[in-house]
Amino acid sequence: MGQASPQIGYEDFERVDIRIGTVIEAAPFPEARKPAYKLTIDFGPQIGVKKSSAQVTKHYALGELIGRRVAAVVNFPPRQIGPMKSEVLCLGFPDAEGGVVLVDVDREVPNGGKLF
Repeated sequence: MGQASPQIGYEDFERVDIRIGTVIEAAPFPEARKPAYKLTIDFGPQIGVKKSSAQVTKHYALGELIGRRVAAVVNFPPRQIGPMKSEVLCLGFPDAEGGVVLVDVDREVPNGGKLF
């Protein structure tokens, strides 16, 4: 069995703002240290359009990311990644070889929908 994760209070979880959005642009990001794409994601009128550097090149081609729903943490401070400021953290799980598989929802929800 693996090591247990440290426990957090429910209040800690509530502070992490995870929203669903739709990728509206995807571009190569050759300046990134690890293979990545630059994503532009629409999180609806409350959050707006945000940019993210996403290390998802193993499983996703640029063209198939346009229109794809992604879950992301939207309340981390922006992080400078090469010449780009990444504003949100896209969420995914590693496959057996460490490639990132994006988190998605299985029903239609509006952009900006909050995980709770």
